[in-house]
Amino acid sequence: MVVVTGSSSGIGEACAHAFAAAGAAVVVNSRSSVAEGEAVARAVGGTYVRADVATVEGAEALVAAALDAYGRIDVLVNNAGDTVKIPHADLDAATPEVWLRLYEANVVGPFVTTRAALPALREARGCVVNMSSLAGVRPVGSSIPYAASKAALNHQTRLLAATLGPEVRVNAVAPGLVETPWTADWAAEHAAVSAISPLRRVATPADVAHLVVALADATYTTGEVVLVDGGLALR
Repeated sequence: MVVVTGSSSGIGEACAHAFAAAGAAVVVNSRSSVAEGEAVARAVGGTYVRADVATVEGAEALVAAALDAYGRIDVLVNNAGDTVKIPHADLDAATPEVWLRLYEANVVGPFVTTRAALPALREARGCVVNMSSLAGVRPVGSSIPYAASKAALNHQTRLLAATLGPEVRVNAVAPGLVETPWTADWAAEHAAVSAISPLRRVATPADVAHLVVALADATYTTGEVVLVDGGLALR
């Protein structure tokens, strides 16, 4: 059984479909997009749970609902997150409020959700896959606070992998630019990435979901942050 946070659209929705296609039961989650989340759950034959997983209460409620529905959790995909587009040179716009908002969503949320699911994951000898970003590996990204939050998530991934083995594996995927509702109006960025990356296109959500499922199946891999960027980091 797989829990995918933030899965009412984009990469999370693609992960829900990919795991369902592989035969897994899936719990779909969102903080606010209820109708969309319920539609994804129906499409994958799963269960929808509304919860804000950036909070302890929301993370615990999601895990409790998943266990009530299926009795176990084999895979947790910490996909829910947030971003703000701020030019890196505009330090004044990167306010403490932005930093706190993004760290709460992108760092604290995955941690408290993993912690809430840990007893079930240990029992299942399961795994966690965190949704990071190329911005956490290279000095790029939609904003400095966003990039820093993903770098923190990468280190959290390694720390938890070292701590939770052998029962639970923890890995992360780090996409470059992906065609999602978040980036729908980023025409210039899409054109630039398509022009310079070796594969000459931006990622689709399905590209990322394929790697998430592969990491969930990779039973001797833990503590890794795997790029899925079409070779963009090479440039």
